[in-house]
Amino acid sequence: MDFLLSIVDFILHIDKHLFELVAQYGFWVYGILFLIVFCETGLVVTPFLPGDSLLFASGVVAGAGLLGYPEVMAVLLAAGVLGDATNYEIGRITGPAVFNKDTRFIKKVHLLKANAFYEKHGGKAIILARFVPIVRTFAPFVAGVALMHPVRFLTFNITGCVLWVGGLVSAGYFLGNTPFARNNFGLIVYGIVAISVLPVLIECARGFWASKK
Repeated sequence: MDFLLSIVDFILHIDKHLFELVAQYGFWVYGILFLIVFCETGLVVTPFLPGDSLLFASGVVAGAGLLGYPEVMAVLLAAGVLGDATNYEIGRITGPAVFNKDTRFIKKVHLLKANAFYEKHGGKAIILARFVPIVRTFAPFVAGVALMHPVRFLTFNITGCVLWVGGLVSAGYFLGNTPFARNNFGLIVYGIVAISVLPVLIECARGFWASKK
């Protein structure tokens, strides 16, 4: 429970934590950013890690001159692409059997939702999923289970990652250090978190009301 609370605290106060990490670890923060984004996109057991808010906050820190903008972009693009590619390969190796039951770390319901998302949107799901927490973590895994052609997957993987990382990091870089953003940065981060989880909450509500019918 303490671990989960610390994760929630990190996500909700990522602006403060990231500046502290830069002050404490300097250059090594690039490695920390890579590891968090890689695990969030590449391992189905860590969908709770911060994604959207971390990208925006990284752009803000770069805009403040504490990290290099090109370096942040390169590190996070590499982490996102490699993360999805790893998740895809895990899905190809494990195969459809993983859908048959819950495991300690992987919930069947999450896989089924990601699979439905994939079935509805096809290859575009890999791009769209970048902007939907939890689905973002499971979509490449499902694509691997479905044996999507590797070259086709890589194309969607790179396209989605460029849009996701490029958009949020650039927004943080160019907008995060304006007077309004500096004075309301906490609210902006909360807003990004809220927008990120909104699709998940909507799906949960739909499932709840469907079960009542």
